[in-house]
Amino acid sequence: MNIRVQKTFEALFALEDIREMLRSTLPDGSDQVESREFNEQINRIKNIITDLEAGTGSPNVGKIAGTLPVRSREEEYINIQPIQAAGRLTPEARKALIAYGDGYSACDSCRKPFRLDKISKPPIADFHTDLAQFLNMDTARVVPGARRGFQAVTSSLVEPGDSVVVSSLAHYTEFLAVEAAGGIVKEVPKGLDNIIKPDDVAEKIEAVTKDTGKAPKLVMIDHFDYQFANEHDVRGIAKVAHQYDIPLLYNGAYTVGVMPVNGKKLGADFVIGSGHKSMASPAPSGVLATTDEWADVVFRTTSMVGDLTGRKFGVKEVEMLGCTLMGSTLMAMMASFPAVKERTLHWEDEIRKSNFLMEKLLSIEGSEVLSEYPRKHTLSKVDTTGSFDVVAGTHKRKGFFFSDELSKRGIVGEFAGATRAWKLNTYGLSWEKVRYLGDSLQEIAEKYELKVNRQG
Repeated sequence: MNIRVQKTFEALFALEDIREMLRSTLPDGSDQVESREFNEQINRIKNIITDLEAGTGSPNVGKIAGTLPVRSREEEYINIQPIQAAGRLTPEARKALIAYGDGYSACDSCRKPFRLDKISKPPIADFHTDLAQFLNMDTARVVPGARRGFQAVTSSLVEPGDSVVVSSLAHYTEFLAVEAAGGIVKEVPKGLDNIIKPDDVAEKIEAVTKDTGKAPKLVMIDHFDYQFANEHDVRGIAKVAHQYDIPLLYNGAYTVGVMPVNGKKLGADFVIGSGHKSMASPAPSGVLATTDEWADVVFRTTSMVGDLTGRKFGVKEVEMLGCTLMGSTLMAMMASFPAVKERTLHWEDEIRKSNFLMEKLLSIEGSEVLSEYPRKHTLSKVDTTGSFDVVAGTHKRKGFFFSDELSKRGIVGEFAGATRAWKLNTYGLSWEKVRYLGDSLQEIAEKYELKVNRQG
């Protein structure tokens, strides 16, 4: 680990040790022993800072609690891991984790009606309102990941034996959400271009209705799928679904938080986003938003009464199990939100970076882009069977040679050993880093005598 990264973590951990001392001290101050220990710790931090400034000193960061290695991937490398790029925390989110790490920290000022989305201090209630406005929907809730949003919708709408139409590129969590509700998944076939078409959705709805005797209860569609990150005509598909009086669930796991999403304009009845995938938030986190038409259904409150005690909890929402994100996860999500809103306004620049890198990759003969091209997203699936995999065929490290070469250049996140079809994500990287990535791919290719068609 880079010495400055080492010393940064060492200083952060030392400050946490001081924080623990403060937590152990009586409110009216510390005794002489505590004061001496406090001053000793301050001197230790000063020495760490001196080393940090000079870039010197001995590495002194061990494993956390004796078992957990320090994660320095984002500090030491360019990370192109496809599902991690847009989930990198902002500095504000990391600060929120520090300040609100205790379990029920968000509940310090919880008052009646004792529900998460009603807490005003910190401004959790306002955050829920802001989320709905951000997505141009009427009501929003935070949830433990997009998958729990899917589950909340399917458990509200789907009865055992009901059909739900999904894409043949749908994420497995959509399948699980339907299965948990007792429903049956019906897949819309993808075209030769790996795109789901509105006409194919209509055809599937007709076929399901004919075969089962009733229309599907829900259409779930990804705006950009996780396999190719191809864009699907959600607006057109929503029009089709509504022609059959079927609500549409918009899966924005790869859009909400990275690009502008206007739920009502898209025709969505439910918008679901992933906090840890696309909203610079810790896992597990996400958002579920809906229109007034469906709010009372998916956010229904409990009506159950205890048979012995007569207890009832009328304000608690069944699908939310009362409250969802608590403590640091929610606070970090809120802390990142201003930056997340701002960055969605710069989506086109992120697309330019993605296409720039794809051009660099395509300059290496034998390389292909399996996703639609030019790219409309920062997540891309590529195929280097005709380039880097040719090298892997004779290299003693097989496909791991490629991972080795990237790692030497400070690049991580590709699937280790993969030299055929693999995915990467450029989201949030500076132009300087994207250019470095492109140059690195070309350098590795030329090192192993692959032909590179350099421009200019």
